[in-house]
Amino acid sequence: MGKLIRVLLAALLSAFAVSSLLRFHAPVQGAHRQLAHLRAALDGGAGEGAQALFPEGYFFSYVLYGLAWVDEGRRAADKGEAVREVRWALARLDGPEGTAPFSEGLAPRYGVFYAGWTNWLRGGLLGLQRDPAEAERYERESRDIAAAFEQSSSPFLQAYPGQSWPVDSTVAIASLARHDRLFPAAYAGTVRQWLDRVRQRLDPATGLLPHVTDPATGAPLQGARGSSQSVILRFLADVDAGFAREQYLRFRDLFVDRPLHLGPAVREYPKGTGGVADVDSGPLPLGISFSATVVTIGAARVNGDGALAGALASYGELAGVPISTWHTKRYALGLLPIGDAFLVWSNTAEERPTGVASDVGPLWKVPLTLVLLLLAVGPWLRKPQRRQQQPDRPDEGRVVEPVVPERL
Repeated sequence: MGKLIRVLLAALLSAFAVSSLLRFHAPVQGAHRQLAHLRAALDGGAGEGAQALFPEGYFFSYVLYGLAWVDEGRRAADKGEAVREVRWALARLDGPEGTAPFSEGLAPRYGVFYAGWTNWLRGGLLGLQRDPAEAERYERESRDIAAAFEQSSSPFLQAYPGQSWPVDSTVAIASLARHDRLFPAAYAGTVRQWLDRVRQRLDPATGLLPHVTDPATGAPLQGARGSSQSVILRFLADVDAGFAREQYLRFRDLFVDRPLHLGPAVREYPKGTGGVADVDSGPLPLGISFSATVVTIGAARVNGDGALAGALASYGELAGVPISTWHTKRYALGLLPIGDAFLVWSNTAEERPTGVASDVGPLWKVPLTLVLLLLAVGPWLRKPQRRQQQPDRPDEGRVVEPVVPERL
C-alpha cells in the first residue's frame, strides 16, 4: 500500500510540473473568456465582495471590466458587444454604490480618483462609438477636471478629503489628453502646466512620482512604490511619451527584480529598501508585490517593452493556475474576481512601438524550466533499493551427525 501511495504522489507531482511547463511556454490567450467569467462574477455580487476587501473594490471591479472591453472593442470588427458592456459598467459606476465611498463636495465632484477613472472610461467608450449625450457629458466633466487642476496649488488633487495620491491625478490628466485626441484640442495648456509642476515634485530618492503627497502643496510624503508606479506608467504614456519613457526606465531599474534568479517580478519598494505590506501592495514575499507585477504587464506594453510584458504574463499563467472552459477563463480557482479584473485589463493593453530596449534576455525562461523539468522527472529517478541478502546461518550447509548416547 505504501508503494502505491508513493507512485500516486509522484504521478501527481509530475502532472502538475508538466501542466505548469505547458502554461509557462504557451502564448497568453483568452481575454474574451476572462471577460465572460468576470461578467458572471459581477452579476453574482463580485463587486460588492471586493468592496469588503478595500475601499475602491466595487469601483475597480467595474471600471477595469469596462476598460478591458474598450481595448477589446478597439481590435474588434464589430464593436457592438464592447459598447454594450462598457455602457453597462459605466451605469454601475454612476449609481449609488459606485459613488458611495467618495465625497461629492470635492473638486472635481467625488474627487479626482472617481472623476479621473470614469472620464477615462467614458472617453474610451466615445472612441468606440460617438453618442451625443455621452459626448456632452464627457465635455462637461473634462471641463470640471481641468478647472480643478487650474485652481489647485498642487498638481495632485484630493481623492478623499485631505488625502492625495499622484496616481489618481495622472489618470485624470490622461483623460484630458485623450479628450484632445477625440475632439478639438482644449486642454494642451492644462496638461503642459501639470507636467511642469510634477517635475518639481518628484520623489527625491528615486526621481519618480511619489506615492503620497501633501494635499495642499503636492510635496512628497511617501516615496515611489510599485503598486502606484505600475498604474502611473500605464497612463503617463498617454500624457507625454518622452516623460513616460524616462520614468519607465527609472522604474524598471529600481523596481523590476529577479527573485531567486528565476525571472522578472516587480517590487513594492525600490531595490535595497523595504517596507510594510498594505492593502495597496498585498503580501510581499521576497519584497515582490503581486498586484504591481500584474499591472506592470500593461504598463510595459504601452511603453514598448513587450519582452518584459510577455515575461510577466507568462508568470501569471504559471502562478495563477488558470482554469479554462469553452466560454470562461479564471485564475486562482475564480476565488478573487478583482484579481482577474486587473489581469485582463493588463493583458488587453495596446502594445506600442516606442523603441524601448528590453533587458529581458531570450534565455530568461531557462532556470525555471529546468526547475519544472526536475519536478517532473525527479520522482522517477530514484534508484530501486536492492533487497539485502540474509547472512548464512551458522549451521547452513553443514551435515549434522546424529548424537549417539554413550553406553554405560
